[in-house]
Amino acid sequence: MADKKEIYADGIGQIHFAGNMVRYDFVTLQPEEDGKAPAAQSNVRIIMPPQGFLAAFNSMQQLIDKLVEAGVLQKNDKAAK
Repeated sequence: MADKKEIYADGIGQIHFAGNMVRYDFVTLQPEEDGKAPAAQSNVRIIMPPQGFLAAFNSMQQLIDKLVEAGVLQKNDKAAK
């Protein structure tokens, strides 16, 4: 694990499907002039096959369910309608 690399991202700027692969563009927020909102700057792209995307989505959904159960997150019932 000594050679494990960590990457920080403020979020995902874009997810798209091209060349039979799912592509995530991760962004970090970069400061702008005083008074302006930070700008999202793409810094890392992760590319995976659709099967990997589905497995990652399922893992994220399981974690979301655990966070809701622990009270860390709350369900937004309005979004489901």
